[in-house]
Amino acid sequence: MDDHELAAKLAREAGLLLVELRAGGVPGSEGDARSNDLILGFLHAYRAGDAILSEESKDDLTRLDAARTWIVDPVDGTREFGEPGRTDWAVHIALVENEAPTAAAVALPAQANVLSTASPPVLPKRSDGPVRILVSRTRPPALATALAEKIGGELVPMGSAGAKAMAVVQGDADVYAHGGGQYEWDSAAPVGVALAAGCHCSRLDGSPLRYNQRDPYLPDLLICRPELADAVLAALAEIGPDT
Repeated sequence: MDDHELAAKLAREAGLLLVELRAGGVPGSEGDARSNDLILGFLHAYRAGDAILSEESKDDLTRLDAARTWIVDPVDGTREFGEPGRTDWAVHIALVENEAPTAAAVALPAQANVLSTASPPVLPKRSDGPVRILVSRTRPPALATALAEKIGGELVPMGSAGAKAMAVVQGDADVYAHGGGQYEWDSAAPVGVALAAGCHCSRLDGSPLRYNQRDPYLPDLLICRPELADAVLAALAEIGPDT
């Protein structure tokens, strides 16, 4: 199986495990660990020569010299995973080469859905009305509020980063602008899938997102519909980085 198919398989299998664990009342911390064990087991079996960066494993900096590094978030949105009935949590699997995701999958297990580069999603036509801007449901940032005011948008609260990014890909929202700090595993897979769907993906200042860096902290992110990118980036430049 090729890298795209493998990413989709890992996301799907981890998602199925997590749905089962969640139904059994397993806490988020154990779900994270069990999902991580499953994903790493598959990667060691199918891609033994590749490096791995996972949120749930100790970082091995030999990955910096590797041509291929898998970046994994076994449960994106542990808080939402732990809340019965919530569907806005995800599993992230991405292969990064030359600082960019080349194969990726995001599972939305509670929605029984996997989006991946194996069969890139088709970005739906934008619906009429205000630009829908995704924000954290628990920590709405001032940046998103200022952006909504600038471009006449409305805020849409949602859980995990993967769920937000896939909401743009599936046409349920238009812009995901995050400035509150993230790590590479929070966005590598969502960016890979969003790029395959034709979305704009960058830092908030329009510069490229670079993965498999020594410090995996990646402070900001923009994923949006391509036809909105210029207007959103211009508005973000006016708002400034300290908002």
